[in-house]
Amino acid sequence: MIEPDGAMTDKQLREAVIAACRALVQRGLAHGTSGNVSVRRDERRFFVSPTGMPYDELEPDDIPLMDLDGRWFGRRRPSSEWRFHRDVFASRDEVAAIVHTHSPKATSLACTGRGIPAFHYMVAVAGGSDIRCAPYYTFGTQELSDAAVAALAGRKACLLANHGVIAVGADLPAALALAGEVENLAAQYCAALTLGQIRILDEIEMRRILEKFRTYGRHDATDADADLVHGGGDLPSPVVKGN
Repeated sequence: MIEPDGAMTDKQLREAVIAACRALVQRGLAHGTSGNVSVRRDERRFFVSPTGMPYDELEPDDIPLMDLDGRWFGRRRPSSEWRFHRDVFASRDEVAAIVHTHSPKATSLACTGRGIPAFHYMVAVAGGSDIRCAPYYTFGTQELSDAAVAALAGRKACLLANHGVIAVGADLPAALALAGEVENLAAQYCAALTLGQIRILDEIEMRRILEKFRTYGRHDATDADADLVHGGGDLPSPVVKGN
């Protein structure tokens, strides 16, 4: 059931984490138990996937609750990457969900130390003119978390050198969708690198793209370039010309 204010119950949030973990594998963004997922419960706490458990075996009670002090509650230990989940939630009030993947193309790119530049305008889907690659640090460490938070500044996704991808969102579907977009962009960029010189879009164009992305996917937004008036959703009656 949904609580009176519309918020999801703890059980629903745990189930959402499990569903997102399984979606990582189904979408080819993770293999085995790689990657991890979290969702914000409230201002101080979040649910995060447990460490080293097969996703198809997870049950709601396997999903631990953590607070921003690093304490965890439940029958399973949290993901070894809990630090960057905690620190992103602590530093980004607008973020309600985090997805970490080891998706093949993006991880391959990260293993070269490269981020994804503005080779394609869709890079703007991650919130900026590029997708940065954080420097390498051992997984699960505070150093890695600090590097990830810095790479995510002003962005909704980043790569982690020799490691993988972090994508954040207002909810789990948004974070999952963005992780998929990053993998697709990485695949396109890897392919373009094999063909020779890549044309990078300049900052002026990327600022224009980012402005357009402010209303991308919003059906209630107006379009200054289109002579359209929203009339309530119904199609107008056809115009019948006289004889």
